[in-house]
Amino acid sequence: MFSLSDYDYELPDALIAQQPAVQRDHSRLLHLERRTGRVGHRRFDDVVDLLAAGDVLVRNNTQVIPGRLLGRKETGGQVEALILDYAQGAAQKVFTCLVKASKRPKPGTRLVFDQGLTATVTALQERTCSLAFEGPADFEQVLECIGHVPLPPYIRRGDTEADQRTYQTVYASQKGAIAAPTAGLHFTPELLARLQAKGVTVVDVTLHVGYGTFLPVEAEDIRTHRMHAEWFSLPAATADAVNRAKAQGKRVVAVGTTCVRTLEYCADEHGLLGARSGECDLFIYPGYAFKIVDAMITNFHLPKSTLLMLVSAFAGRENILAAYAEAVREHYRFYSYGDAMMIM
Repeated sequence: MFSLSDYDYELPDALIAQQPAVQRDHSRLLHLERRTGRVGHRRFDDVVDLLAAGDVLVRNNTQVIPGRLLGRKETGGQVEALILDYAQGAAQKVFTCLVKASKRPKPGTRLVFDQGLTATVTALQERTCSLAFEGPADFEQVLECIGHVPLPPYIRRGDTEADQRTYQTVYASQKGAIAAPTAGLHFTPELLARLQAKGVTVVDVTLHVGYGTFLPVEAEDIRTHRMHAEWFSLPAATADAVNRAKAQGKRVVAVGTTCVRTLEYCADEHGLLGARSGECDLFIYPGYAFKIVDAMITNFHLPKSTLLMLVSAFAGRENILAAYAEAVREHYRFYSYGDAMMIM
């Protein structure tokens, strides 16, 4: 249960979604019952039938920034920079970045991008660099103009103008993520309105999906893995709605692993929430005792990933791997632009 190889599975490359669903809420939905392991096959907008009045649906309103910048060193070599901590560094325009170049740039190296934007390497970390940006006053506008959507590496194509819309939830409002909270990609305004009309309370948290999303687990004993911290905010209105639902015996349904981690990280020893913000580094793997989350909507995750370990902690490793095998047999679409799973 604690071995990295326990979270491996076979996936044909053809099932890795390279494009989004034509209509967000018409993607497929695998319905998994936690206690029995029973699996059902539905369409995503069937979540209206699966949720009940009084349930609280918690979603992550982070917004993906077009933070992948293509440029060159002042000396001429090509370079690519990915901004990792936009929300924290925006005021000073100094960011922690992943930088790809033929040779790792040294402190003092100047990087040149389009629209008059430049950056200077101010410090080196183990895998990242600190870049201080200079140029036009409206950095955000320049980023929107020249930045690229940071699609995950398993999407083997360049980003397009359409990705600026499709690789973003319809309720994204807080800029700062380098990857979408993909379980939320399936919702439409109309579907959310139907849920609210049924009596489902919809509330938000913010967790800016960061660098740790793409870091592989390298430790064979997963208990020794350390999560990369990600900035979060839990508003008072969300905490109150969740506390009220728990007190009334209603369900708290998390949209995605980011919401699960935020809610569980913020719960006190009595299972109560209060308004908080900070950095979340909670690693959830089998053996974890959930305090808040009763049901979860999620996508299908990579083998040996912390996300697969989290859903295995929630539903049981054997149930998850059996459900994934069923999804492969039924040709579900996997990963960020893929289909969804609801665990209840």
